[in-house]
Amino acid sequence: MIEKIKQFFREVKVEMHKVVYPSREELVGSTWVVIITVMVISLFLGVVDLGLTKLVGIAIR
Repeated sequence: MIEKIKQFFREVKVEMHKVVYPSREELVGSTWVVIITVMVISLFLGVVDLGLTKLVGIAIR
């Protein structure tokens, strides 16, 4: 059992050496894409919510 655990951690160490982390430029670029996407979707959902609120308000009258 102990040998399996040791083997697991050895394999984890080997795999961690294979990991390629993004450069700072890639990270900043991806962050901006996420921020802009969230803003666009939020704006869209806000407009849809406002429109549906108005429609329901008109329908209830």
